[in-house]
Amino acid sequence: MFFGKTQEKQGLNIIIVGCGKVGSTLVERLSAEGHDITIIDEDADRIQELADYYDVLGIVGNGASHSVQEDAGIREADLFIAVTESDELNLLCCTIAKQDGDCQTIARVRTPDYIKDAAYLQSSLGLAMIINPELEASREVARLLYLPAALSINTFAHGRMELIRIKIAEDNLLCGQTIAKLGQNTDFKILIAAIERKEDVFIPSGNSQIENGDVISFLGTRGEAKKFLSYIGFETHQVKNTMIIGGGKASFYLASQLLQMGIDVKIVEKSKKRCEELSILLPKAMILHGDGTDQELLTEEGVAHVEAFVPLTGIDEENIMLTLYAILVSDAKVITKINRMAFKDVITKLDLGSVVYPRYIIAEEIIAYVRARKASMYSNVETLYRILGDRAEAIEFRVNEKSEVTDIPLMELPLKKNLLVCCITRKGMPIIPTGRDSIQVGDRVMIVTTHTGFNDIQDILV
Repeated sequence: MFFGKTQEKQGLNIIIVGCGKVGSTLVERLSAEGHDITIIDEDADRIQELADYYDVLGIVGNGASHSVQEDAGIREADLFIAVTESDELNLLCCTIAKQDGDCQTIARVRTPDYIKDAAYLQSSLGLAMIINPELEASREVARLLYLPAALSINTFAHGRMELIRIKIAEDNLLCGQTIAKLGQNTDFKILIAAIERKEDVFIPSGNSQIENGDVISFLGTRGEAKKFLSYIGFETHQVKNTMIIGGGKASFYLASQLLQMGIDVKIVEKSKKRCEELSILLPKAMILHGDGTDQELLTEEGVAHVEAFVPLTGIDEENIMLTLYAILVSDAKVITKINRMAFKDVITKLDLGSVVYPRYIIAEEIIAYVRARKASMYSNVETLYRILGDRAEAIEFRVNEKSEVTDIPLMELPLKKNLLVCCITRKGMPIIPTGRDSIQVGDRVMIVTTHTGFNDIQDILV
């Protein structure tokens, strides 16, 4: 059964199997990027809903079926993405797609046993990428618990540089300072890349002044970032202990990373069977059988005294309520995992602190890959993040050949407004550039901009 789109789009031909949370997010984002999308799922109602809303082609059927893939146009596809709830089905779908089509394949694989063999699976099955929303979300949470002063942390230059987002309080020494004055008074190798002020987001100039309540995003190495945060009065030590509510895959991945970091972990899980499994998998963690939404239980287990509190249940409403409760009774660093985006504006106004959206993390990885496929021979997209409440992009390009942007001082380039060249990585060494620096062949160049849809480094020019 087909549900059809009304017009052709310019872009890659992409087939997506599975229309759950991750699949629907990919349809939303990749459709907005101008790609020709075909979706496959056995849920006819879900297919029709997405096909009508996003104007994509929908096919009802089993994505592992050769005939269904043929109906979806596998032989003309550039990219095939399998994100059903089953790891095995996703891998099978990609294997069949590779047999009949000349396309790149991406599979969602979440089971820890398979993730151990991710490199082998990717190589032997010829996959372009293996994605795991729970694992990527846990990595983001772990970064935040390493540096709890941050609202969010994005990494660039193969982890050498971090874009860190913090909120400026009324008594902070940055209040009233301009960017230029800050640079004159300090010698920290950091760069303030963006400022959020109430409903506005802007890329600052030297004359921009930091005000009470601003949320600033600054770029630097981890070492320089810690020095800067300490200088302006923020805590820079990682947390010592964490309470996690829920014992699913994300909790397992997060607990494993935190234990390796030397952080004590306590997990509260409803299912006795899952508690027994986690006790074997995580012998160094404390596993408690109980309802994590029970206030009395949380009080008994010391929620008021923990340094970090991370609700990772499968229900967004529970995660939000648990976060609000923890903020009320403790001074813990609280991180909220949210899967759905239906009430994003409301969630933003709740001041939940750090919020992690697993399916958007994965969408950004795939969009970066897709834009790299579209990019010219001059450059490729290495990394991409939607930042500042989805109102800006931070993009890292790899510069492969000479072009209009190379070998010219940045101050002489006709750059678009609301765009900042934040970092140049040359021979593995990150540089925060001045106007006298230039982009050279072989560099990796990071920009922050309120524009969207950049595929090539030359898109930074007017």
